[in-house]
Amino acid sequence: MENKKDIIHKLRQNILQMEGYRPPLAGMHALIGLGPLETAFPNGIFPIAAVHEFVCSSAEQAAAGGGLVTGILSLLMQQDRICVWIGKTKPLFAPAMTVFGVAPHRVVFISLTKDEEALWVMEEALKCSGLAAVVCEVQALNFKQSQRLQLTVEQSRVTCFVLRNATAKLRSTACTARWQVKPVPSADLDGLPGLGFFRWQVDLLKVRNGKPGSWLLEWNNGRFMPVEQLVLAEERKAG
Repeated sequence: MENKKDIIHKLRQNILQMEGYRPPLAGMHALIGLGPLETAFPNGIFPIAAVHEFVCSSAEQAAAGGGLVTGILSLLMQQDRICVWIGKTKPLFAPAMTVFGVAPHRVVFISLTKDEEALWVMEEALKCSGLAAVVCEVQALNFKQSQRLQLTVEQSRVTCFVLRNATAKLRSTACTARWQVKPVPSADLDGLPGLGFFRWQVDLLKVRNGKPGSWLLEWNNGRFMPVEQLVLAEERKAG
């Protein structure tokens, strides 16, 4: 006979699945590879069928957020998968995506000027289950709009990244997670300044059923690495 602890555990797992936190595909947990940041999510799993909201209050943060998202895309787009990127500001410099291992020809770029148009295109793209992800730059996103997006991704299993280019106070949304990414100076590479790997301060401001926190990540040789581990590794070499 099951005890109370087992019953509560099963109920929590059922609730998570109802909210879109289904068990990942085989190998998907290792595929994302966000290190200790992944422990902030329920069951320690990066939610792939969810809406991730990135708050960008400056051009620098927008660039940093876009870089982090591109790194995640390179992990989601393996096996020649396709994604859609809906831009609202200056056109994205597609060749730069190769730094993160993303082939530009596997990204469908769409440029729009109005939030209403971008939101509509994003929702329609998210209905295509053959896509790995959809990225969209918008300024405004209310609860009802985010709820529609969340319900859509729970059906199609497509990951959604919303880059919010806004400085005003943000209201609550139905997004699974709210991120803020800030650029951090890279470390010197073999004593040569300005040639280090990309680094970010990643703040998980809100996460449904998870634990918000802050981490320092580096894009190192095609994967995310916690800066703390890299520092320890360098210290061991020096010692």
